[in-house]
Amino acid sequence: MTRLLPALLALVCITTIYAQHNNFDGSNNIADRNSQAPPQCIPSNLDGTCDNPKVSSMEFYRARTTDGDLLTTNQGVKIADNQNSLHAGERGPTLLEDFIFREKITHFDHERIPERAVHARGAAAHGYFQVYQSLANITKANFLQDPSKITPVFVRFSTVGGARGSADTVRDVRGFATKFYTEEGNFDLVGNNMPIFFIQDAIKFPDFVHSVKPEPHNEMPQASSAHDNLYDFVTQQTETTHMMMWLMSDRAIPRSYSTMEGFGIHTFRLINAQGRSRFVKFHWKPKLGVHSLVWDENQKLAGKNSDFHRQQMWESIEAGNYLEWELGLQIVEEGDELKYGFDILDPTKLIPEELVPVQIVGRMVLNRNPDNYFAETEQVAFLVSNIVPGIDFSNDPLMQGRLFSYLDTQLLRLGGPNFHELPINRPICPFKTNNQRDGIHRQTVNVGKTNYDINTINKGLPRQATPAQGGFTSYTEHISANKIRGRSSSFSDHFSQATLFWNSMSPVEKSHIVSAFSFELSKVALIFRQRMLQQLQRVDGTLAQQVADNLGLQLGPRPAAPTGPPPQITVSPSLSQMNTKKDSIVSRQVAILAADGIDGQAIADLKAAIQAAGGSAKVIAPRMGTLRVSAGQPVEVDGILVANPSILFDAVFIPGGADGVKRLQENGDAVHYALEAYIHFKPIAAAAEGVQFLSHIGLISKSRTAALPEGLFTADTVTDEFKQTFVQAVAQHRFFNRERTAKIPA
Repeated sequence: MTRLLPALLALVCITTIYAQHNNFDGSNNIADRNSQAPPQCIPSNLDGTCDNPKVSSMEFYRARTTDGDLLTTNQGVKIADNQNSLHAGERGPTLLEDFIFREKITHFDHERIPERAVHARGAAAHGYFQVYQSLANITKANFLQDPSKITPVFVRFSTVGGARGSADTVRDVRGFATKFYTEEGNFDLVGNNMPIFFIQDAIKFPDFVHSVKPEPHNEMPQASSAHDNLYDFVTQQTETTHMMMWLMSDRAIPRSYSTMEGFGIHTFRLINAQGRSRFVKFHWKPKLGVHSLVWDENQKLAGKNSDFHRQQMWESIEAGNYLEWELGLQIVEEGDELKYGFDILDPTKLIPEELVPVQIVGRMVLNRNPDNYFAETEQVAFLVSNIVPGIDFSNDPLMQGRLFSYLDTQLLRLGGPNFHELPINRPICPFKTNNQRDGIHRQTVNVGKTNYDINTINKGLPRQATPAQGGFTSYTEHISANKIRGRSSSFSDHFSQATLFWNSMSPVEKSHIVSAFSFELSKVALIFRQRMLQQLQRVDGTLAQQVADNLGLQLGPRPAAPTGPPPQITVSPSLSQMNTKKDSIVSRQVAILAADGIDGQAIADLKAAIQAAGGSAKVIAPRMGTLRVSAGQPVEVDGILVANPSILFDAVFIPGGADGVKRLQENGDAVHYALEAYIHFKPIAAAAEGVQFLSHIGLISKSRTAALPEGLFTADTVTDEFKQTFVQAVAQHRFFNRERTAKIPA
C-alpha cells in the first residue's frame, strides 16, 4: 500500500490553501516580487532531492535497487548466469532456445525510438511555477490565481536543427518548452529563445526544416545553417529576413540555458471568468540576465565539450544554484489589435516592449534533475494544443499548423495514442475519465460495459463538465470570410522589424552580426551570397556594405524604400543584450591557474569570495594532485590545463608565488589559457608575482605605467577591495572594449 500511495497522487487534483486574491492591475508588482521567498526545495524523504506533486506522482514508476536484489528476466524468472549464452558444448553454436539471451538482446535492439525531427538534442529539469498575485482580472486559468499555489513544471531546452548527437553550442535557435502540470490539466508553452520564427504559414514548415537540415545527398553539414540549401530557401522567402537577423546575432549562441530568454512566439488569448478575451504574448525573463558566448569560443566548445549547456544546468542544480526565470505578459486589448502598424498574428513579428510593456507576473524555478534521461527528457511530449481553461489560441497561421503537427509527431515518435500515459506526460489531476480505449501500449484497465457516450447503461458516465465545473469552452469569435488560400496584406512587411532589430543593437552586437553573416555566406555559392546581400540592403545599407566588403563583393543598386506607413518606433533598447542584468555571478565559474610554488593563501581567499557570491572556482594546473605552495595550505588541483580549457570558464585568476608563476610562464598551455581568455573578453585578475605573468605574455605593460586593458585587474595582495572588484567584473560577463584582441594568436 505504501508504494501505491504516490501513484494515487496522479489520480486526484492537488489541493492547496487559497490566499487572498489581488486583481492584476498592469503594474510590475515589484513589492510582490521582492516579498517572495528564495527558491524553494522541499526535500523528498526518499532520495533527498527536490520534490513536488508531479515528482512524487512518478515514484510508483521508479525502479530503485536495494540490498539483496537478484537479476530476473522481464517475466520475473531469476537469472543464474548473465555472462554466457547457452551453447551446444563449450565451443559449439548458441542455441535458439536461450530465452534469457533472446529477451535481453531483443530489448536492446528496440531501445531507441525515432528522434525528434527538430529539437532532437535537448536537456530538461523539473521545477515549479508560482504567480506573484492573482490574475483573475484577465484569465480564469486556475494556476494563475493564487500566489500560494505551487504548480509543478518540466522544462526542456534544445537546439532546433541538429541531430540528437550534435553539440550544444552550435549557432541555432534554442527550444524553450515548459509543461505546467496544473490542477485543470497540462498546459504546454512550447516556445523558443527568440520571439519570432522564420515563416508565417505552417505549410512552409517542412520546406524550411528540410532546407536547414543537412543536405540530403551527403548528410552535411551537421547542426549548421551555413550551407546552400538554407540560403537558397531564405533568399526566396523574404519573410525569413527578421529571423535571420536574430539567427546571426548573439542570441543564437547563448552562454547557458539560465541566461536565455524564452518566448511563446505566438499571440495567444487570455479569457477571464466573464468571457472577456485579451491577446497575450508570453515571455520568460532570466533572473541572471541574457548573456552569450563569442563565436570563436562557441566553435571550440562544440569540439572540446559538446555537452557544455546540459552539463552546466545539471551541475548548477546539483550544487543548489537553481535556475530561475520570471514570467512576463504583454497584454493587448482586442480593440488595439490593429493599432501598432503590424499584425500581431504574424509570427515573424514581435511586439516591441516600448509599445506594450512586459508585465512580470510570476516566477519559475528549476530545482531537480531528471532521474532518467530517456524516460523523462526523451519521452516527454510537448503539444501546442495542450491548453487549460482561461487560455486559448489565436488565428496565427503558424500556430494553427502546429496545433496539428505536434500531436501527429508524438503518435509516430512514441508509438501510438497512449503516450499521455507515460509517467512524465501524465497530468496530476484526473485525466482518463473518457471513452478513449485500447491502442498500443495501453496501461489503463477500464472496468465496465460501456465505452461510448451517451449511454444509459452506466448512468451516462462520465458526463460532460459544465463551465461552472471547469469544462473547457473555446472563445466565441465571430468570423465571416470566404474560404481562400492566401495571406493578409498586413503580413506583407518583411523588413521593418529586421531594421528595428539592427538599429537596436550596440556597436559590438552589430559587429557580431556582420561577422556571422560573413562567416556563413563565405560557405555558400556565389548566387546565394548575392541574393542575401540584396536582402540585407533592404534591412540596412551599412550592414549590407560591411558584409559585402568581407566577401569581396560589390553591392547592386539599393532597393526602393518601402511605401507603407513608417514604424511607430525605430529603436527598441530591450532587444539589446547590452542592457541586460549584470549583477550576479551565480553559476559563473572562475579558473585559478596554479603550479608548484603558488600562493595557496591567495587561492583560498579568492576562492572563498567567489563561492560566497554564488560562483565557483577551480584550481587548474599542469598536473593533478596536491601542489606545493609558497604560503597557506597545500592546494588540491581540480583539473589539468589541457582538459579544462579557458572556454569552460567565465574568468581567470593568476595568484602570486614566484616559483609557481615561473612554471606557468614556461608552460605553453598556461600562456595560451590566459591569451584565449583575453581575446574572449573575459575578466582576468592577477596578484603579486601573478602580475608578472600578465606582463610576460604581453597583456600588460612591463613597466606597468600604461593603463590596464579593460577587464584586467592587478594587485600586490588579495585584499577585500580586490576581491570585491573582481567579483563585480565577473558579473559584467564580458569587456568588449578590450584592444588588440585580433592580433593575439589564441
